[in-house]
Amino acid sequence: MRLLMLLIIVIPALEIGILIFSGNTIGAIPTILLIILTGVIGAWLAKQQGIETLRNAQQQMQYGQVPGSAIIDGLCILVGGLLLLTPGFITDTVGFLLLFPISRNKIKPLLLIMIKKMIDRNQITIIR
Repeated sequence: MRLLMLLIIVIPALEIGILIFSGNTIGAIPTILLIILTGVIGAWLAKQQGIETLRNAQQQMQYGQVPGSAIIDGLCILVGGLLLLTPGFITDTVGFLLLFPISRNKIKPLLLIMIKKMIDRNQITIIR
């Protein structure tokens, strides 16, 4: 809970600082256009990656497999897309990392470890 509160306070403060610095460095209009551009590119990329992940999940289910990896991919794409729609360069960087398959494949094992720890601490309950 403390980590969440810290993120809610620190990340926006850092984003504001970087946006002010960017506005002073390259100008207000280019900064605003850059924010809009990353949002548009992020929405397009999230759509493309989401469709591909959905196809992979459907294919895995057709072969009788559990689409566990596709579900984690879908969650990463959802969070990445949301982060890209929020204004700021830190959130855009994290969003793009979650959307590109190369970097997402490096992040997924860390997410799985976090989920397993949360299950072990009874913070997440699996109902079968």
